[in-house]
Amino acid sequence: SRFETCWPALMKDSHGVIIIFNPELPSHLKEIEMWYSCFVQQQPLLDSQCLLVAHHKPGSAGDTENLSLAYPLSKLKLIHSNLEEDPEDVRMEFIKYFRSIITIINESREREEMSIIS
Repeated sequence: SRFETCWPALMKDSHGVIIIFNPELPSHLKEIEMWYSCFVQQQPLLDSQCLLVAHHKPGSAGDTENLSLAYPLSKLKLIHSNLEEDPEDVRMEFIKYFRSIITIINESREREEMSIIS
């Protein structure tokens, strides 16, 4: 894509990656593998630092709730967002995700400090 030259700047010092996609578009399902490879695996970030969001547009076919993604995407935390039906649910999932990222950051900072001391 024409933005690929910007990717290293976007990735620098990032602690988490949220990938939002439309589960009804087969092309999106292929693209998220590429995003995961570039932004998570090559960094490298832990899988727990990545959140997948299958976003359902208003009035879209609801059957994509039973989305089964291929490995390695199947290992990732996947939430379904439908802001018409359940915005509060999505909000809670985001808060949980951000808390987990903060925990990871704090733990790695503590490890760094301990390695400097010892």
